[in-house]
Amino acid sequence: MSGPLNRIDGVVYATPEEAAFYSGCKAWERRTLGDALRQAAKAVPERTAYVCNERRISFAELDAITDRLAAALRGLGLQLHDRAMFQMGTSIEAVIALFGCFKAGVIPVCSIPQFREIEIGTLARLTQPKGYFVQADAGGRFDLVSFAGTMALRHGIPHVISTGNNPGAGVHSLEALCAAVPQAAALDTSEEFGCEDVVAFQLSGGSTGVPKIIPRFHAEYLGHVRFWCDRYDMSEGSVGIWALPILHNAGMMFSVLRAVLYRATTVLLPNWDVANYFKMIEQERVQHAFTIGPHAPAIASYPHVQRHDLSSLKCLFTLMGAEAIERATGIRSINMFGITEGLVLTGTPDSPPEIRFGSVGMRCSTHDEVRLLHPQGTEEVPLGEAGELCFKGPSSLRGYYAAPNVNAASFTPDGFFRTGDMMRAREVDDEIVYCFEGRMRDNINRGGEKFGTEDIEHLIARHPAIADGKVVAMPDEIYGEKACAFLIVREGFKAPTVGELGEYLLAKGLAKYKLPERIETCGSFPVTRVGKLDRAALRSQIAKTLAEEARSQANTHS
Repeated sequence: MSGPLNRIDGVVYATPEEAAFYSGCKAWERRTLGDALRQAAKAVPERTAYVCNERRISFAELDAITDRLAAALRGLGLQLHDRAMFQMGTSIEAVIALFGCFKAGVIPVCSIPQFREIEIGTLARLTQPKGYFVQADAGGRFDLVSFAGTMALRHGIPHVISTGNNPGAGVHSLEALCAAVPQAAALDTSEEFGCEDVVAFQLSGGSTGVPKIIPRFHAEYLGHVRFWCDRYDMSEGSVGIWALPILHNAGMMFSVLRAVLYRATTVLLPNWDVANYFKMIEQERVQHAFTIGPHAPAIASYPHVQRHDLSSLKCLFTLMGAEAIERATGIRSINMFGITEGLVLTGTPDSPPEIRFGSVGMRCSTHDEVRLLHPQGTEEVPLGEAGELCFKGPSSLRGYYAAPNVNAASFTPDGFFRTGDMMRAREVDDEIVYCFEGRMRDNINRGGEKFGTEDIEHLIARHPAIADGKVVAMPDEIYGEKACAFLIVREGFKAPTVGELGEYLLAKGLAKYKLPERIETCGSFPVTRVGKLDRAALRSQIAKTLAEEARSQANTHS
């Protein structure tokens, strides 16, 4: 039987014709994620699925405990396609919670521990979750369990499930839920959902403050990962390492779906430490490593690379910084580009340096259609000119969840998704490769965490000392970008310091990673010829200021 077994209002599905085509050409995997885990457990029951700190779990153990959790979730009253908010870190417990939901037909809302009242509140209103998974130690000094309890009460979420055996009154223990079902047969969900049904709600940073919701489906998600990882010559049982948030789209693809597709071991690092990263590569004989954001320069500048045996490592792939990493480690490294809306571009281990270092690579699937269009237009730019990256294909977004107005502006008339990213295409060795040129929209990408500025500016405008404020990206050597706030101060008031503004925004419920990390005061904002705010001029202004400060500092120390 083809097609989703149970549709969700607000989700845009592939047409029957698209589904038939992508299934026929093997771009979609005709199984669910739960079935993929069951098949891996049957084929390689004793193989280690995950390593995290001192803990290991085999595929058979993972399959059994997630069967028990799925049964426990149904026992709590969670039903098919109920949503569950997730605020969990990079851990085996997060993997167990995810696969328990996949098997029960409960849809994870893939939030992150850094989200606070604004983001969680909006996501809760949109998705109406019935469960809330939280990891007790994922918030650092912030009490995530208490926060989850507060948000659950505020938004009518009946079940909060936390790691730890004593999470507190009114909160279920994840471990206790699993233990309460000593043995459980796999749920028979064959009549409830299939491979074309929704498996997870992923999130997009977007140009607005609160993430938009991206439905991902069993069949296309697995197929997407297969096309991507095959580019790196991954094979049965390959060992990978993951040191980033597991609930991000990239984390889900590399550390969750890759694991069951390739029956592969994944080393999870809950806390980033570059020395431990190299230690675990050596200890676990890692073959494939993926990194983004601030980790890349830390890897490239690690002074003790020669102390580690990295002979097992076949390749390392990163969003940017491959040349520096390869120069420092001697490991074949590859730049790539990925977007949660469903496209990955990458080179291969055999690609020449011109592709691996000088571009973000090529499309992974021949079924991905990529166009570079004149911004906001529908005409393609000539080869070699910069244009807006637009695409459609087997795993591409067909519509954000319950967002018809956003969807109307997000696609071309013939169904290509508009990314807002500018790319330049060129031909290398008979391959069309793409070079990232920047973004059209006002997102900030702080070490891989993408966020818009709309909600930040809305809160800044309510500050008693500020007449108006705009937030733009400023360059940063470690994180790539950070937020800079340009403020117009009210007459008779002093501008807040970075710390004071941060305290104000945190108190209003803004996530910490979105806080402006520099303030520039001004009397007015630059405008374009048609009188609109010129954000590009603000970005250029702060970049120039930072460059001048760096030169001045260098001259002082010379």
